[in-house]
Amino acid sequence: MLQKQAHTAERRNRNLHVALAGCETEILEAQKLRYRVFADEMGARLPSRTPGVDRDIYDPYCEHLIVRDEAAGRIVGTYRILSPAAARKVGGYYSENEFDITRLQHLRNRIVEIGRSCIDADYRSGAVITLLWAGLARYMRENGYDYLIGCASVSMADGGHTAASLYNRLKDEHGAPLEYRVFPRCPLPLERLRNDLPGEAPPLVKGYLRAGAWICGEPAWDPDFNTADLPILLSMNRLDGRYAKHFMERQD
Repeated sequence: MLQKQAHTAERRNRNLHVALAGCETEILEAQKLRYRVFADEMGARLPSRTPGVDRDIYDPYCEHLIVRDEAAGRIVGTYRILSPAAARKVGGYYSENEFDITRLQHLRNRIVEIGRSCIDADYRSGAVITLLWAGLARYMRENGYDYLIGCASVSMADGGHTAASLYNRLKDEHGAPLEYRVFPRCPLPLERLRNDLPGEAPPLVKGYLRAGAWICGEPAWDPDFNTADLPILLSMNRLDGRYAKHFMERQD
């Protein structure tokens, strides 16, 4: 009981704040958090030259959204953001390594890519992801961008059967119109996998879909992360009204 009370008190004492990283030190701390989550927890193979740091060729071009626990003095959640101008500089979006997005070419100047979303294991109660989404909503509004794209990952721990079943359940209700379809470069072999398994969507996938996002095509297999990645597109015009109000109000 004493341990539970102490844990509850610790939660009450947290002072969470969302903002864009303002210096290299904050970016490095976010990259270390990413490494702990993706490599240490999930077993991803991350091509980083610096031990304990998740950094790739896109990072210098990205803005890094962070949630900091001011009371603890630590970064506890992060997203990285690639603007249209930055994507042109680096040669494209990260998603283009996994998907042919030719049908989205006419939207390029209005698309922001988000990725590398992760939260410290001690802070996965919902408050941090809510703040990250609030920060994204503010970023989109202040910069006048219209679309968010990204990859929503599903574990391949069972060989892909859960991911294939999830896609099969969601594709009709949440599938994008044909003109927004993208195509995986390394497709998940859906025809060889079960498509009838029950199960909940991962929290991030569920959050995207509740907000009004489309699934833009079949999942791709990411061998480095051993995940099946669903291509997600969210038009800010489609953002569910309840979510828009909720995120716009959660700015600090």
